[in-house]
Order: sequence, then C-alpha cells, then structure tokens
Amino acid sequence: MWLIIAVALLTLLKYLDVGPLVDLSWWWIVGLAVFAFLWFEFFERMLGLDKRKDHAHYEKMKQDRVKRSFDKSKPRR
Repeated sequence: MWLIIAVALLTLLKYLDVGPLVDLSWWWIVGLAVFAFLWFEFFERMLGLDKRKDHAHYEKMKQDRVKRSFDKSKPRR
C-alpha cells in the first residue's frame, strides 16, 4: 500500500512542479508505477503474501468464534 501512496504522491508533486521533482524525469515515476503493478499482480502472489494475510485473518476469526462459544456455555457438573 505504501508503494501506491508513494507513486500517487510523486505523480502529484511532479505534476505541480514542487521542489526537487522539477528536474526529475517522468520515466522514474512511470518505472515506479510499473514496479508497483508487477509487485501486486505477480510477485506478491508468487511469494504467497496475499494468502498469508487472508489465512491470518480467518484464523483470528475462528479463534474468536471458538472463544465466544466456550464463554457462553455453562460448565457441566
């Protein structure tokens, strides 16, 4: 996500000709955008980073559900 924010911020600053970005070529920003695209479309999937986040989320939901069900149940004698 930080990569997309950086691309958007650099694009805005370059478009407005702010600071040291006046002399920066547009190719640097386009290159960073292409890298961000490749990262999120291919490399993240190849490394399994997208699934790892999903599994952690669902595992936490599962643990919360189990905890709630045991908290509600009355202990048997």
